[in-house]
Amino acid sequence: MQRHIELLIGRLATDEDFRDAFQREPEKTLADAAAWGLALSAIEVSALLSTDQTLWERIAFELDSRLQKASFKTSSGKDERSSR
Repeated sequence: MQRHIELLIGRLATDEDFRDAFQREPEKTLADAAAWGLALSAIEVSALLSTDQTLWERIAFELDSRLQKASFKTSSGKDERSSR
């Protein structure tokens, strides 16, 4: 469904944690997305997996930060908000 791929690409562009997960484990991240309702066709999955993975960081870098969901995780993977 076209709407699902649009939502997924939007999330890759604006959600730092999701983008990081996709860059580390793209197949698992897409399977997780399917589990929460973003069903993608085999062609869409193949296209996402063959896309230059640096594209998502480049898009995020160019977006105004007010349009992005920032990560609160530290380099150790812990959520900074829980340490307050």
